[in-house]
This record gives sequence, C-alpha cells and structure tokens, in this order.
Amino acid sequence: MPKWSDYLSAARERGSLAFEVFCVVSVPTGDPDLLQRTLPDHLAYQKDLEDRGVLMFAGPLSDESGENMEGMGMMIYRAASFEAARGFAESDPMHKAGARQFTLRRWMINEGNVTIDVKLAAQTAGLR
Repeated sequence: MPKWSDYLSAARERGSLAFEVFCVVSVPTGDPDLLQRTLPDHLAYQKDLEDRGVLMFAGPLSDESGENMEGMGMMIYRAASFEAARGFAESDPMHKAGARQFTLRRWMINEGNVTIDVKLAAQTAGLR
C-alpha cells in the first residue's frame, strides 16, 4: 500500500477533491454510570469544537443490523494534522475519564454531495 501522503498527492494531481479530515470512532469502555456522568461535559466540548470550526459532524452509530444502539459514536474533525486531531479526541471529557476509547483515521473526501436547504421566511435550515 502507498504512503498516505503519496496517495493524497496523486489524488490531487488527477483532479480529485482530496479534502482531508479526521474520523474518530468512539466506543464505550463498559461503565454506563461514567458515561452518563461525563455526557454533559462531552456535549459541551462538542459544542466548543463546533463553535471553533473543528467539529464537522458527530453522532451515534447503530449496530451492524442497523436496528439497535450500541453506544458507538463518530466525530469528523477538521484539523491541521493527525496529531492535532488526536489531541482533540484525547481532550474529549469522555475519553479523558475513560468512559470511552477511540480510534482515529484520516479520511480523504473525493466524491459526494451535500445539500443545505435554507428557508428564510420559515427560518429553517436542513441538511440532505
């Protein structure tokens, strides 16, 4: 397999978007009481990262059946480097307290579509 930086360069050279972000998959470590105690601080941290332009997306993931929750979550960060993204993930109160553990991956976005629907008179916004 090629080095990430080589693949990123090749993707840009061929005209792909090659927009790099960082994907954090977070899983509970097994103490539901600790999860509940750290949830308010976790949500406040997520809001702070959102306000600072770091957090692109965040939310829970289903189990493999698509029918049940299992406590897994995913966050997508904008960061200057892998190390900076790791720092954001490590600073999450749930990770710091040991309520959750995470894996971190680079994600190169090349294709896709996002539609933002803003209705001014109705004062609503939606994402599709």
